[in-house]
Amino acid sequence: MILSGLEIKRKLNKEIFIDPYNEDQLNTNSYNLRLHNEVLVYENDILDMRKPNKANPMTIPEEGLVLETGKLYLGRTQEYTKTLDCVPMLEGRSSIGRLGLFVHVTAGFGDVGFAGYWTLEMFCVQPIRIYAGIEICQIFYHTLE
Repeated sequence: MILSGLEIKRKLNKEIFIDPYNEDQLNTNSYNLRLHNEVLVYENDILDMRKPNKANPMTIPEEGLVLETGKLYLGRTQEYTKTLDCVPMLEGRSSIGRLGLFVHVTAGFGDVGFAGYWTLEMFCVQPIRIYAGIEICQIFYHTLE
């Protein structure tokens, strides 16, 4: 079962931790997470699964950063989350999806006990300008049987 926004709020600072927390980002059954101001871009066009792949950091300027098609950008959330008794799942917001931006390739859920910032595996279907601090994705929680 997916937790409601009221249940997320009830579990806040007990079983669910979100830092920083802003009541305005709470939805009926999820919580919006914001994009941090730095992304990583791989140096090479061909990535090797058996070797470390070097990536360079890019700071998102105030006027935004245009993402190019055909590239994978690694971002992260501004919020640190920790979940003790539920399975946290991450999805893009529909408003972001309508602009053709994917926020994860395959890593859309965490394990019970996950604590940290969420890595965003971002790619776009057409060039898009992104901004630090934008509510880019949402976290929701499944109960564990």
